[in-house]
Amino acid sequence: MSDPHILQWTQSLYSQLTATDDASLPAALHVGGAGYLPCAYPVTEFATASVAVASLALAAFMAEGGTTSPDIMVDRRLASLWFATTFRPQNWELPPVWDAIAGDYATADGWIRLHTNAPVHRKVVEGILGQHPDRQALALTVKTWRKAVLEQTLVEAGGCAAEMRSAAEWQQHIQGKSVAQEPLFQRSIFPPQPKPAWSVSAHRPLRGIRVLDLTRIIAGPVATRFLAGFGADVLRIDPFGWEESSQEPEVTLGKRCARLNLHNPQDRHTFEQLLREADVIVHGYRAGALQKLGYGPTQRRLLAPGLVDVCLNAYGWSGPWRERRGFDSLVQMSCGIAERGMHWIGSDKPHPLPVQGLDHATGYLMAAAVLHGLTERLQSGQGSETRLSLARTAAELMQFTDQNIGQKEPEITRAEKSDFSGTPEHTQWGDGWRLLPPVHITGTEMTWDFPASVLGSAQPAWLERQ
Repeated sequence: MSDPHILQWTQSLYSQLTATDDASLPAALHVGGAGYLPCAYPVTEFATASVAVASLALAAFMAEGGTTSPDIMVDRRLASLWFATTFRPQNWELPPVWDAIAGDYATADGWIRLHTNAPVHRKVVEGILGQHPDRQALALTVKTWRKAVLEQTLVEAGGCAAEMRSAAEWQQHIQGKSVAQEPLFQRSIFPPQPKPAWSVSAHRPLRGIRVLDLTRIIAGPVATRFLAGFGADVLRIDPFGWEESSQEPEVTLGKRCARLNLHNPQDRHTFEQLLREADVIVHGYRAGALQKLGYGPTQRRLLAPGLVDVCLNAYGWSGPWRERRGFDSLVQMSCGIAERGMHWIGSDKPHPLPVQGLDHATGYLMAAAVLHGLTERLQSGQGSETRLSLARTAAELMQFTDQNIGQKEPEITRAEKSDFSGTPEHTQWGDGWRLLPPVHITGTEMTWDFPASVLGSAQPAWLERQ
């Protein structure tokens, strides 16, 4: 193990996952690679540790399934790069990640971030602030507002915004106090069911495991992408009309993507049948959203009693903001990360993490939660529910600063040709190159059975179990 800080962090995360004080890990862990992402917080170490925890949870599942405990090697450089862009198109371009008016704006008394990537959220901003020909014109209007008033106005209208707060202000805020009381993994265990007859092979340990994917954008899709990399049958379901073209080449890797209208009786019947036959459900809708569709925790458990259920939201599962719309960049503004980054770099503007680290780290922690739940299914037959949030992940990161963990490595600025696989990936948009996997597990290949694909390009049906 080359970095004792990463080992310590990994052990802490793993013990929180398993809810034990046992510092031992289920497999030998090694860290390779070099470099770090320059930041006010140790994002490279966090990336490496979160990938390591998901990999260790996989090793524990494999051991419970009867395979030999493997060695695990996480590459800190590749882990950092996987927290950014993993796909490089060949002779074509990815769509822009951000909407034209999304971003940080100065108000009369500070800064606010407007998140307008979804058309419905942009419509809210334009309904409150008016339509403007460009960002500069919008900035003039935003400047006339006080940040707290504008944030509240947009949120109450169904939009997405976050004023910039310091870490101290967040700690005194009612939602910050609520999140601080939450565990990183909020777990519930359910009565035993018949143990599953899964065949756990060393080569493709998750082959035949069915994962119903109801996630969006980054965090949840990162979790299911990791699971697909080790053979899980991941079926992503989106409603008709939902698009995220800028993310599809990144996060649909290894998955089949279908659409259902859960307001339509026939599609509801299809969904319920998929859920009955699923081993795992991963979802990232706001708290209460599935409940309103008639698929709350109790209903999910009735349909699939042994289900491993893992979910996330933005601002935590208690407090007045538990149902607030939010994304990584907004949580960074709310909880003090962007404000600390501003002072760290000596800027007069918000300075977020160099990657959407809350999303990606939470994604790997969600994958770890799934794998821990699958291990429990093999042990006792018990299903489980685990809840995570971006705000609680932020609290985990913010306990460390660049003064706590110092880097003596070269800065990671961009992916090089040697970081990519030598085999092109043939997607529906065109060919491209995918980063090499961030983890190597002895005897187990991290590879994906399907290239990235367009949302809605598959049928809502499971593959035959193998």
